[in-house]
Amino acid sequence: MATPTDIERITYGGPRGSLALGLHRNVIQGVGATRTLLAGESNSLCIFDRAAGVVYTLPAPVEGMQFEFRNTVAITASSGKVITSGAAIFILGSVMIGSLTVDASGDVFQANGTTHVAIASSGSTTGGLIGGSYTLTAISSTIWVVEGSLVGSGTVADPFATS
Repeated sequence: MATPTDIERITYGGPRGSLALGLHRNVIQGVGATRTLLAGESNSLCIFDRAAGVVYTLPAPVEGMQFEFRNTVAITASSGKVITSGAAIFILGSVMIGSLTVDASGDVFQANGTTHVAIASSGSTTGGLIGGSYTLTAISSTIWVVEGSLVGSGTVADPFATS
């Protein structure tokens, strides 16, 4: 895909690249129970900072968009959830969930790109404890690719959902 013309280019044409001062990253936090993300918020760090969980809805994917999600509190009720913007927009990729329980092991869970439309984490088996994070990157108008690692407890379970 060609770079869209409405994206600012920072360059001087030099062979070694360019220098951009003063860049910072948008942090989305303290949003309550639900938040619909906007296309213009791409590259934001979205915080799960509510014990009862937050449900983030992704915008319609445009190739190159990216959102990172990070747990700063243990989700103790309901769940922290990221859901795509439509039933025909899917998640592909994998996350690893490590267990804080010494006798339980971690595991890798895979989103299949054909039925999974959400990632739902609780503060126990599906990885909603402090320190977990994952990134979703749009690779087409119908696919978000996920990568990351989550922290859970007990016997970990698949966080990917079809609704």
